[in-house]
Amino acid sequence: MQILAIVGAQWGDEGKGKITDLLGEKCDFVVRYQGGNNAGHTIIVGDKKIILHLIPSGILHPNTVSLIGHGVVFDPVAFKAELNEIEGLGVKVSPKNLKISENCTVITSYNKILDGQRESSSKTKIGTTGRGIGPAYEDKIGRRAIKVKDLLNKEVLEQKLRENLVEKESLFKNLYHCDYPSVEEEVERLYSLGQEIKPLMANTFGLLDTAIANNKKILFEGAQGVLLDIDYGSYPFVTSSNTSSGGIYNGAGLPGGRLNDVLGITKAYCTRVGAGPFPTELHDELGEHIQKKGGEFGATTGRVRRCGWLDIPLLKYSAKCANITSFALTKLDVLSDIETLKVCISYEYEGKTLDMAYPGLDLSKVKPVYKDLKPFHDDFIDNKVSPELKEFLDLIESETGIKIGILAYGPERSEIIFRQDFF
Repeated sequence: MQILAIVGAQWGDEGKGKITDLLGEKCDFVVRYQGGNNAGHTIIVGDKKIILHLIPSGILHPNTVSLIGHGVVFDPVAFKAELNEIEGLGVKVSPKNLKISENCTVITSYNKILDGQRESSSKTKIGTTGRGIGPAYEDKIGRRAIKVKDLLNKEVLEQKLRENLVEKESLFKNLYHCDYPSVEEEVERLYSLGQEIKPLMANTFGLLDTAIANNKKILFEGAQGVLLDIDYGSYPFVTSSNTSSGGIYNGAGLPGGRLNDVLGITKAYCTRVGAGPFPTELHDELGEHIQKKGGEFGATTGRVRRCGWLDIPLLKYSAKCANITSFALTKLDVLSDIETLKVCISYEYEGKTLDMAYPGLDLSKVKPVYKDLKPFHDDFIDNKVSPELKEFLDLIESETGIKIGILAYGPERSEIIFRQDFF
């Protein structure tokens, strides 16, 4: 048996989809444990570009079962659209290879309206996707959430929606002055969607329990990145779930088992979508060059990603938070042939030198300390690594104390070097 977790070691968008896709082919189950359709994993298969938001990457492999765990907030409308899209690309989906936890929290129309109104009216922009993720998690923590299993019972659904709307209705009418659907309209909409996804509903915790007992190979697929974790991230510019490996225990379960490896995905540089502090951000032509060459646009929103140098203090911090055992370094090709190469190795902060971030550190007040490296000019033919690139890799490994198990240098499945065996 081997159980592997894949987590983003930065602010998301690190290239997890491709890595999960490649490793998912070798395992029995791929499990999504947190987040919602605010995430986006892009996978290039031949001439097809497949973007997954809710459905785990294992869906592209016929012998792999994909599970959406109970820690995910589930938008049935977004799920239906995504399902139709991937089936249109020839991906076969059935209750045999895709299962949704009956206990997922449902994202309602009210959640999405509230999310959009808050972001548009606030002076401090968090950078939310406006898809109702945060308000849905609020309902969950407030013990008023609609669960996937509730979509099958109109009476239960109506009762819960009426209770759910009490506070929101006051906000919609008196604060935001916006339109919203009636409870009756929302019941009919969600009930109809529930009937469509009913065959896919399952006790995913029980399925994982059985799988672990039978020594199956399991891959847990995280969305976003550790630096967006609600507890460990650059609060308040974070998402609303636990994106680190700790979220697995809450959002899917690991009954009777343990993680054998935690693979942290990191770009060879840093990117960030939306608002929030970014110590190594480049505000010059080089930053624009990296953005254009790397195609740095959000898979979910299409927003331009801010770009900057690799940040070792944050990478070390993410590794500690998520118990990362190895790294996958992606987008090396983007840095190849640039004239200048820097890596942030520490911060100056309030008269002190910090070699690692910590929860609550005000990243807007740190001053990055850089190490200059010789640029590399690798074309990655025959998977060879130049002395200059090796120096870059060695620096990351020595500073973090963690080996780099995977090198990726392009979007295609073939553009990858495995330095460590997984599964």
